[in-house]
Amino acid sequence: MESVNQGVDRRGFIQGAGAVAAASAMPAMAAQKKNEATAVDGYAWAEQIRRGDITPLEALEAAIARTEALPKLNAVVIKDYDLARDQARQMSALGSAARAEATARAPMWGVPFLLKDLNQYLKGTVTTNGCRFFKGAVAEYDSTLVARYKAAGLNIFGKTASPEFGQTPTTESLLYGKSPNPWNAAHTTGGSSGGAASVVAAGIVPVAHASDGGGSIRIPASHCGLFGLKPSRGRLPAGPANMEGWMGLSMNHVISRSVRDSAHLLDLTQGREPGSRTVPPRDVEGSYLDALKQAPKKLRIAVWSRNYFGIPVHADCQAAVDKAIKACLALGHEIVEDMPELPVAEVFSGLGVVTSVGMMASIRAREKLLGRAVRQDEVEQMDWLYLEKAKSYTAEQMLMARTNFDTASQILDRFFLKYDLILTPVMAVPPPLLGVLTLDQPYDSFAREAVKASPYTALFNMTGQPAMSVPMHWTRDNLPVGAHFAAPFGREGRLLALAAQLEQAVPWAHRQPDLSVFKA
Repeated sequence: MESVNQGVDRRGFIQGAGAVAAASAMPAMAAQKKNEATAVDGYAWAEQIRRGDITPLEALEAAIARTEALPKLNAVVIKDYDLARDQARQMSALGSAARAEATARAPMWGVPFLLKDLNQYLKGTVTTNGCRFFKGAVAEYDSTLVARYKAAGLNIFGKTASPEFGQTPTTESLLYGKSPNPWNAAHTTGGSSGGAASVVAAGIVPVAHASDGGGSIRIPASHCGLFGLKPSRGRLPAGPANMEGWMGLSMNHVISRSVRDSAHLLDLTQGREPGSRTVPPRDVEGSYLDALKQAPKKLRIAVWSRNYFGIPVHADCQAAVDKAIKACLALGHEIVEDMPELPVAEVFSGLGVVTSVGMMASIRAREKLLGRAVRQDEVEQMDWLYLEKAKSYTAEQMLMARTNFDTASQILDRFFLKYDLILTPVMAVPPPLLGVLTLDQPYDSFAREAVKASPYTALFNMTGQPAMSVPMHWTRDNLPVGAHFAAPFGREGRLLALAAQLEQAVPWAHRQPDLSVFKA
């Protein structure tokens, strides 16, 4: 592979860390070619560390410097700097032979990394779920996924902002405040993985952990001009405490600048864990990374020109779809307008049941640990309402929710017998203003805006199928808008192969936000 480090030395890397306060380009990872996405990704960072061009400690300090230079992003809300520095010092003290052995065993060895502050645990560090009731909650174990990140060599130095329990498609909370969009500070990053999208868009790290229970990887990726893949249900581990997040609705993965990083991290983290009983099939014989090197066959793509709620689609969101259609046609794929009939009320009625009960279970566990009940002033207004409603849901309602999700899965599986992929908008509206989707407001005003956020994305959480957001359009207000593709269950390779094509045909990595307004 072509080197991306020509003419870049250690001094340039360190100097670049301070320069981010004035410019948005990533240190040492500046592309030799303007549109070369892989020049700024985590895979390239790992290559530089493996060669000895930079040390893990230098890479970490550069990421920390970028974080501290941009405090108004409010994206890194828990800072585990000392833990990461100890790890980076140990890594950096190794000689060349030991480093070669370590990097062969752990392909992302020494690359700085951030976890989302929601339902993932790094032993000895705090995870708050964006909630005041969980402030100071120290994890007693590593989540299975976190253990796999560590085994891959990633050096975790903090947690990124999430709204309380991930219950809204913006990243705002009473605990941590608002996380503005790096492209336009008046607007949201999306949610609930908005902090993850922000740190990647701002060049703090090239790839960051994220999770998606209704669009929470794909929406922030769309809002921040990045790539975001939600894997198939069961592809990545959710344990050890729970085998499925939100009864299978929620999946973990990453938000990244390059498609390559998403494929690589999927290779390094996918697969069953003790207790797993449902693992999706794979549509690639080798690695997902290798699958990027081969163009997909001619794809038959069904475009959804409307949504199941009859919500008008904003012109900018339609523009992103139109650009995706144009690019796919130019690549030789076939586009057909078609959409299956779906029992909308039955299918979507279970969404609130499952997410509310999942939140209640988290709160109950915290109550047991603290030996007291949660107070209303420790939970945001909308989530308190969800908690009260969750207390009244019956076992029959939970069972019917999952049954109706399975009905939708059957309908889409049959639909996918005719088509390879589905193309829709990510949201019905471009990134809203901050404050519009906050959980600290009356139900009616929240519901009116929230329904515009995920009339497309949440369906594929309920059916368990993989889906992705790919950057396609920028508005007059300089806000990114993605296009949304979904595939049959277990067909992540198909999505990644198309994404790699689109990354070359309609490149996005060279686009950088102006970060000057986020300096101290």
